[in-house]
Formats: sequence, C-alpha cells, structure tokens
Amino acid sequence: MNYNKAIKYRIYPNKNQKELLQKTFGCCRKIWNLMLSDKIDYYRETKESLKTTPAQYKKNYPYLKEVDSLALA
Repeated sequence: MNYNKAIKYRIYPNKNQKELLQKTFGCCRKIWNLMLSDKIDYYRETKESLKTTPAQYKKNYPYLKEVDSLALA
C-alpha cells in the first residue's frame, strides 16, 4: 500500500530573517514581472522568443543584489 503523508512545518523567523524573506519574495516578484513584460514586448515586435536572465536586471535595479541569486533564478 502506498500512503501519502504530509508534514507541516512552522517557522518563527526573527526580525532580520523576516526582512530578508520579504526582500527575497519582493525581488522574485519584481524579476518575474520584468522578465515577463520584456518577453511579451519582444515577442510582439519580432515574433521570436527572448532569452533573459535575472543577472541582466541587476545593473538597473541594484537592490536585487541584496538577495540570493538562486532565489531569483
């Protein structure tokens, strides 16, 4: 028999950890929206797919360097 199991974890981050989590989630949302917008605009103009990476946006948005780059990927 195959039983499905679920485990719930509760975390209690301190003030610095909460701030880092908020920054990380905010930057991930920002990167997603920027990349999506650029890809849509590029496709409308050229009818081709655009290859972008989060690193390309760090020059224009320096606060993206404050969070883990793997989270942005």
